[in-house]
Amino acid sequence: MLDVPFRSAKQLAADIRKKTIGCLELLDLYLARIEKHDGALNAVVVRDFDRARTRARAADRALSKRKAWGPLHGVPMTIKESYDVAGLPTTWGVPAYKDKIAAKNAVAVDRLLGAGVVLFGKTNVPLYLADWQSYNAIYGTTNNPWDVSRAPGGSSGGSATALAAGLTALEAGSDIGSSIRNPAHFCGVYGHKPTWGIVPRTGQALPWQKAAPVDIDVVGPLARSADDLAIALLAMAGPDAIEAAGWQLRLRPPRQKRLRDFKVALMLDAQEIPVDREVKDRLQALADFLGRQKAKVDDRARPAIDTGEAFRIYVRLLRAATSDRQSDADFDKNVGIARALSPADESYNARAMRAAVLPHRDWLAANETRHRMRLAWAEFFTKYDLLLCPVAGIAAFPHDQKGERHERTLTVNGKRVPVTDHLFWAGYTGASYLPSTAAPCGFTPGGLPVGVQIVGPQYGDLTCLAFAQLLEREFQAFVPPPGYA
Repeated sequence: MLDVPFRSAKQLAADIRKKTIGCLELLDLYLARIEKHDGALNAVVVRDFDRARTRARAADRALSKRKAWGPLHGVPMTIKESYDVAGLPTTWGVPAYKDKIAAKNAVAVDRLLGAGVVLFGKTNVPLYLADWQSYNAIYGTTNNPWDVSRAPGGSSGGSATALAAGLTALEAGSDIGSSIRNPAHFCGVYGHKPTWGIVPRTGQALPWQKAAPVDIDVVGPLARSADDLAIALLAMAGPDAIEAAGWQLRLRPPRQKRLRDFKVALMLDAQEIPVDREVKDRLQALADFLGRQKAKVDDRARPAIDTGEAFRIYVRLLRAATSDRQSDADFDKNVGIARALSPADESYNARAMRAAVLPHRDWLAANETRHRMRLAWAEFFTKYDLLLCPVAGIAAFPHDQKGERHERTLTVNGKRVPVTDHLFWAGYTGASYLPSTAAPCGFTPGGLPVGVQIVGPQYGDLTCLAFAQLLEREFQAFVPPPGYA
């Protein structure tokens, strides 16, 4: 079993119930680790230690009276900075919001507290949650515990770093462009992007986004164990107060009990979206293992969807969904820029600029195409249980904060390619509302973590998680990075 700081939240909750460790004792262990390690990592950027100690003491008292608050009673956790926690700042890394203090908790925060957690801080994000690195002018740069010269991913980069380094027991993030999945992959932990709409996003939003759901965007858990993802998801998911009057969430339990019961499709790359050989090799190693376990693996099966069109539609919907961040002046300026673009310019920046000023009529056309893709995915999942594919085409890359994100490049198989190419793996399934779990899949020859993306049908979250749980036990579990024991 792993040392206490690296144990799963499920294991820690069991330790607390058995009284082999106290709630305050466990919290203080993590706080001491933050003092020791976080100077080099800069993951836990908002600290609420005094209130957490008060709650941990109350958790110990409740347990002494045989009153458990929930399945995560007394388990210390941090949460992504973009979630509202009453009395703490919520900035999204935007300097203009550095003094913005939340008046009440996000819905997901209240639900996790209801499950018994002891919340003691918030973790770092990039500006507007819009990068696969996690740095901003308020809190600075978060480093990857596997190699501090590299990014931990984003936008839930502080979340994944804190988990991997043993600074917290549980985390929650958000995902519109792989912001849960990518950091899990870069840091060697687990993350689950739920089916769109099953977890209320209220209170994890910019000031003008308090009520309406945002297209594609979800909130969900990160952890050191697939078991923890399942516990946290069930705590977070379900209708909000208004919706509860009319519907209940009933996720279908998985039919499969063993790896050999699964029929999976394997997708190692996509046309014009290069995947680094070191990443493909790890996914192929997983496929080979599954074959030895008698699982059915098909490396040619795909939904009836053109990958190029899927990427174009995702970028259009993604950048339309985030277009409300523009001021009126910026919008007018961008209308002019978009009109001046050559129709032949299909660069990421050109696509994003057009999407940022998209007429509603054109959005409706993109949405219709997306829903036709949903139907194609639904048909695909009548024949296959899951799709396995990369989270991203590369492992964690060196920090690069120069210029705009769309101008930056990465080295893939010895060639420089745009960093934005790797959004394909976020949107290919995410734009169609599908759930996916990022799970450890081993390491590159240089020792960097690689994750696999486990994609299921809409509302097939528990099947994704069940498969991840089996892989954790039989193929690859979380491994702590060296130097943090």
